[in-house]
Amino acid sequence: MPTQIKSTHLLPRMPWSSNTLWTLEWRSFSVLLLSLSCLGIGDGLIVLANLGSNPWTVLSQGIAQQMNISIGFTSLFVSLFVMLFWLPLKLKVGLGTVMNIIIIALFLGLTVAHFPAPSILWGKLSYVLGGILLFGVGSAFYLTCHLGAGPRDGLMVGLCQHFGLKVGLVRTLLETSVCLLGFLLGGTVGVGTLMFAISIGWVIQLTLKYLFSEKILKKAE
Repeated sequence: MPTQIKSTHLLPRMPWSSNTLWTLEWRSFSVLLLSLSCLGIGDGLIVLANLGSNPWTVLSQGIAQQMNISIGFTSLFVSLFVMLFWLPLKLKVGLGTVMNIIIIALFLGLTVAHFPAPSILWGKLSYVLGGILLFGVGSAFYLTCHLGAGPRDGLMVGLCQHFGLKVGLVRTLLETSVCLLGFLLGGTVGVGTLMFAISIGWVIQLTLKYLFSEKILKKAE
C-alpha cells in the first residue's frame, strides 16, 4: 500500500501536493518535472560559470582523487551513503527520489551543452546567482510535491523535522561541512562553491516561508 503523506510545518501541502509517494497525479507530477528541471538548469549554470562546483561535487571530486576512481561512480556512492542516514530519520523513497536523479542529470547536461559559457566576471557571477536561485526555488517546489526527496534534500528535511531546526541553518551546515571535507580531500573550491554553500539553504527556506504563504495554503484546503 502506498505511503500516505502528511502535511508538516516544514513542507506544507499545496494544491499540487500528492497524496502518496508513488501516485502519478498530473498536477504534482507536472510541478515535480518542472521544478527538477530548474534544479538541473541551475546546476548547469553554476558549472558553466566555472567559478567552482557545488559542495557535493567537490566532495565527490576529493574522494575520487584519493581512491583513484571516476567522479561519476563516486557521486553515486556518496548519494547511496547519504541515504543510509535516512534509516534512523525514518525517511522513505518516493517517485521524486528517482526522478531527482534522472531529470537533474538530463537538464544539467542539456544546459552545459547548449547555453553559452560567460567569459567575463560579471557574467560568471550572474550565472552563479541565477543558478542558486533556480536551484533553491526549484527545491522548495519539488519538495512540496510530497513525492519524496533526493538523497541530500531528504537528509536536510529529515534533520529539520527530527531536531526542529530551520532549513537555512541545517542546509548551510551540511553544505559547508561537505565543502570543507571535499577541500581537505583534494577537491577544488571556488567562489561559486562558497556562494552556493552559504546561500542555498536560505533561498529554500525563504521560498517555503514567503512564496507558500497562508493565503496560498488556504486555497489548497
